Amino acid sequence: MNLRVIKKDINYFISDFIDDCMLFAMFHEEKGYEKVEALINEAVELGDELYAKVNHPEKGASLKAWYKQVGKDLVAGLDELCKKLSDLAK
Repeated sequence: MNLRVIKKDINYFISDFIDDCMLFAMFHEEKGYEKVEALINEAVELGDELYAKVNHPEKGASLKAWYKQVGKDLVAGLDELCKKLSDLAK
């Protein structure tokens, strides 16, 4: 992965999750928007953290391995957020 692709992936997946949260809030108004808003804030924080990692790799680290780890962190973070969103539906 190169820098441009990983940044586009971060932006796309975070935005997609936020869209899912907004749809959930529209269809489940009785669940309360505050919980969904907290998930959206977590997603934005995850995106910010990942952008910071991409823009400032560790000195001496292999960029290929660094970007691969950022991709894994993105998938793991979004998986956790999706689990939290599905728990709200219960």
